[in-house]
Amino acid sequence: MICSARQSLSPVHGSEVLLSQKRVFPSSRSSLLPPLRTQKSSRAVVSLSRPLHIVASVESFGPSPRREGKDLIKCEAYEADQSKPIEAGAGSEAAKKVKIGIYFATWWALNVVFNIYNKKVLNAYPYPWLTSTLSLACGSLMMLVSWVTRIAEAPKTDFEFWKTLFPVALAHTIGHVAATVSMSKVAVSFTHIIKSGEPAFSVLVSRFLLGETFPVPVYLSLLPIIGGCALAAVTELNFNMIGFMGAMISNLAFVFRNIFSKKGMSKSVSGMNYYACLSMLSLVILTPFAIAVEGPQMWAAGWQKALSDIGPHFVWWVVAQSVFYHLYNQVSYMSLDEISPLTFSIGNTMKRISVIVSSIIIFHTPVQPVNALGAAIAIFGTFLYSQSKQ
Repeated sequence: MICSARQSLSPVHGSEVLLSQKRVFPSSRSSLLPPLRTQKSSRAVVSLSRPLHIVASVESFGPSPRREGKDLIKCEAYEADQSKPIEAGAGSEAAKKVKIGIYFATWWALNVVFNIYNKKVLNAYPYPWLTSTLSLACGSLMMLVSWVTRIAEAPKTDFEFWKTLFPVALAHTIGHVAATVSMSKVAVSFTHIIKSGEPAFSVLVSRFLLGETFPVPVYLSLLPIIGGCALAAVTELNFNMIGFMGAMISNLAFVFRNIFSKKGMSKSVSGMNYYACLSMLSLVILTPFAIAVEGPQMWAAGWQKALSDIGPHFVWWVVAQSVFYHLYNQVSYMSLDEISPLTFSIGNTMKRISVIVSSIIIFHTPVQPVNALGAAIAIFGTFLYSQSKQ
């Protein structure tokens, strides 16, 4: 390790040196340096016969202007077999990559677990509006408790924040319910294959409603996305129009949610708290519609039937589905604080692959070769889209 210390000193003239040859610099200048005689240039080298060395040097004893009266200290580290300094940010960059990797792994794992329990609940209890409401209610309760107990710091919001958040919450509510309705009618894998077509909706909405333009490669990447989704839909063995339309509506709603989020996301509110506020406002929006569409009577009758068919495990399924829904969304919003939108898009594509594969294995979903080919083409197109936007 080499350490060099440069000090901005007062000009020392020759006569002063002759009159005070034994003069040393005050120790208050730097307690790290040994006393040095006033010579034009002095260098002290200490070698410990190890791979690391410490070198201290003091320069500019001749006439030189002051640099705002402040000492300039420069420290650099060298490895024994290298002549270049080790970059100070190398360790922090590696730590950041590890942190992002943990975010992605946690995000994918939580999403897979949520989709499994969500499908189990919907198979036994086909009330997607109530299921969606419980997911939002559970997440809202978890965050309120964390704020009250000061596990997490509560966000500082005002009326303007909630006003800006409302269209985001409305789009989020529609997308969440539509996706849950889709999963109640078709296989999890089919819903996510159709949802992989979200980039096509994003480009079309941005182009025709917002007037944005994109490079040619972006438009070309939509061809495999649309073609792959169409091929997967045509060859789906258990195709259901409600399930298909639910996934399509979810795509469109989440595109608008992303557009509104870009305009309204506040830097003063962390990703975790932003999603917590989003969940609470979505819960307020969704609850009256859930009651109107399904109602307490249907919920009570279906609940008793599910308990008699599944047993007490059904309650655990509902709790797990609600908790993991909030956790995976919370982690995804937290990751947005650390990564770029492009990296997030690629991670979202890989997440869909993990969900599709795991759901096919766990639920023994029959898949034809042509159907699998369509899914692969659509997902590959999504990857090309994320790359072309770079």
